[in-house]
Amino acid sequence: MRGWAMAALALALLAAGTAPGGAQAAADDFSSWKKLVPNFPSTGGGGVMIGEYRPVVRGETCTTDFTATEPNGTVYRNTVVFDAVPTAGGILCTNGRWRSLDNDAAGTTPFRVFFRDGVAYASQ
Repeated sequence: MRGWAMAALALALLAAGTAPGGAQAAADDFSSWKKLVPNFPSTGGGGVMIGEYRPVVRGETCTTDFTATEPNGTVYRNTVVFDAVPTAGGILCTNGRWRSLDNDAAGTTPFRVFFRDGVAYASQ
């Protein structure tokens, strides 16, 4: 599978299937979200592992570089930028836009991260 296709697949698998955006944020129960860890299996299965996922909030965006690793060990390097939206006493990273670091693939993801009191929580 070509690098751009695998990166797109990894991010599609990363997505938890929740709708991104502001209106959805009001209905979310962030207390039910689990703490974000930097390495986790893709929610879509297939043995793809997401790694080095450490988003940080910088002004009006959240960003992180990360890896998507196939079961055969092939690693794809990517980056994602989210809108940082103040909500529920924290910051919701939503409307994610990703691209491969090789610049051969790009897209969006409904995966979201919520920061409160310095702790990150994942929408998955």
